[in-house]
Amino acid sequence: MNQQLKEKIQSHSEKLFEKVRGYREHLHMNPELSYEENDTMDYITKQLTQIGIPYEAKIADTGVVAIIRGKHHSENDECIGLRADIDALPIIEENDVPYKSKNHGVMHACGHDVHTSILLGAAEILFELKDELEHPVKLIFQPGEEKNPGGASLMIKAGCLENPKVKEMYALHVFPDMPVGKVGVKEGLYMASCDEVYIDIHGKGGHGATPHQTIDSILIGAEIVTSLQQIVSRQCDPKIPCVLNFGHFEGLGATNVVPSKVHLKGTFRTMNEEWRADALERIKRQAEHIALAHGGRAEVTISKGYPFLKNDIELTRKFTSKAKDWLGNENVEDLPIRLTAEDFSFYAQEVPTCFYRIGVRNEEKGIVHGVHNSRFDIDPESLKIGMQMMVMACL
Repeated sequence: MNQQLKEKIQSHSEKLFEKVRGYREHLHMNPELSYEENDTMDYITKQLTQIGIPYEAKIADTGVVAIIRGKHHSENDECIGLRADIDALPIIEENDVPYKSKNHGVMHACGHDVHTSILLGAAEILFELKDELEHPVKLIFQPGEEKNPGGASLMIKAGCLENPKVKEMYALHVFPDMPVGKVGVKEGLYMASCDEVYIDIHGKGGHGATPHQTIDSILIGAEIVTSLQQIVSRQCDPKIPCVLNFGHFEGLGATNVVPSKVHLKGTFRTMNEEWRADALERIKRQAEHIALAHGGRAEVTISKGYPFLKNDIELTRKFTSKAKDWLGNENVEDLPIRLTAEDFSFYAQEVPTCFYRIGVRNEEKGIVHGVHNSRFDIDPESLKIGMQMMVMACL
């Protein structure tokens, strides 16, 4: 990479650091839940206006799409896409910091405030370099990553990958397991599909001392939870990553009361679409048959979520090579597959993509908590690395 250009980008990121840190702290103090990000959208458009970047707002209700073109680019030139998600989580923040969430019960605990701030900073650098860019750059600020059906799917339906057409796409995500200054990448399969499983079990309530006069929905629920694990352990090809977990079991009885109804909520994740469809059908059928065998009834509802995320191999190799040149080999790590999910996978079904991680951990500062944790935070120095990697991806 051109050393002079690299130094120019590094200098820009240093100059913008306090500004971008301010973005992040403002967004962190004012989080909004999925599909409710109206103030966040307005804040993003305000910053884009000040930079001078044209945009279109209210895409999929609360999304923003902006375009950066140089003087040699035409309106029909294919572009490079950069995505940031903008929604927060229903979590009560426990950090004691000046930028603590002001919206009680809502928190940027997954780093989407960081992603948005980094993209705004990168946008300002790219706008300065627009006449040096081979391709135009499309900035996609996307709502609803944390909640089905996934804001990415809605943005795609709204045409965010067209006019001009996106030829390749990048997104980053904070990674609290990795020290600040490092970047993580994974070629090919990286993250799992994610579906939600809801099971309502209908039995017959009654006195705990007369179980023969009841149809025990608690017992049916317990058998369903344990039995369905065999779908993963005995019916799934061991070479296919797969997990089924139930995190909610609600039966509102008492010590001597058998409830008439139990409600289960779970998640199913895998990395094979054929097995995904097959397993979901097996879950439904097995739960229904277990309930029937006990004289009860099970209603199974599957909420189809995100597909698995597969990074384009060639694009990811190019990004990795540039990142190693930029940061040094020791600061770019190969990541293992993980069964968390990410709706960036919808974009990966449409165009070549590279989804990568930036380290935000700093043990000396006590910044060690994972995402979706009420004490999640970042080392602000990661904002510089994030900006640089986003800009670098477009060169």
